[in-house]
Amino acid sequence: MRRVVFNQKGGVGKSSIASNLAAISAHRGLKTLLIDLDPQCNSTQYLLGRDFQTGETDIGVFFAQALSFRHRHKKNLDDFVTPSQFENLHVIAANPELGEIMSQLESKHKIFKLRDALAKLNGYDAIYIDTPPAFNFYTLSALIAADSCLIPFDCDEFSRQALYNLIENVEETRQDHNEDLEVEGIVVNQFQPRASLPTRIVDELKEEGLPILDTYISSSVKMRESHDTGLPLIHMAPKHKLTEEFVALFELLHPGFAVAVTEKADKATV
Repeated sequence: MRRVVFNQKGGVGKSSIASNLAAISAHRGLKTLLIDLDPQCNSTQYLLGRDFQTGETDIGVFFAQALSFRHRHKKNLDDFVTPSQFENLHVIAANPELGEIMSQLESKHKIFKLRDALAKLNGYDAIYIDTPPAFNFYTLSALIAADSCLIPFDCDEFSRQALYNLIENVEETRQDHNEDLEVEGIVVNQFQPRASLPTRIVDELKEEGLPILDTYISSSVKMRESHDTGLPLIHMAPKHKLTEEFVALFELLHPGFAVAVTEKADKATV
């Protein structure tokens, strides 16, 4: 399954959601890859460390080699994978200079490059794609390459208005480029259950028929602490309420897998 986490509004938790779901996936025993397409490199720094040096192994180099026919020995996508410190979790790092080559990639119609490369990539049980806060070349590349789209939503009116436009963009991409793409759900993030505004907005979106997922992610300083330590929540605070919410979200997205893991664990204790 290839999931893209996308919202063209910044600050809604794309990187946190993509990275923590990927970390839980790997922790559950799935060989997992996170691809960071955001020039801000948040997921890259979160999972590989602030001092990680991309060198010749980031997604920017992968796209850059598509601009020249002079490269006789072009690297495959798996040549750009970096193992993280966490078992089963691998990353294709972002590069702050991604924006500099975007117009060239667009003019040379390289929009299907990521999809074609992922089709040749074997050995991963789950792939998460983190995207920039814009509907641009990299986001469109991710949507074309993905099976499903998760949309983070942070419960304010500005985010609500942006949400309608976002869903239209995803639907247009599905119709024009990727008929198998589906909106897997809207992830309510930074939720404050005691505040009336978030609850009202979420209830209204449900009434409109939007696919709000049943598991909400709370607002918590624990997420900032997780970013600061460079440890996903499942490794830093496995018993914390916020971690349990992410685990519940993972299990909501993988209902059969959650049951299978429980049954396997029960058999191992017999």
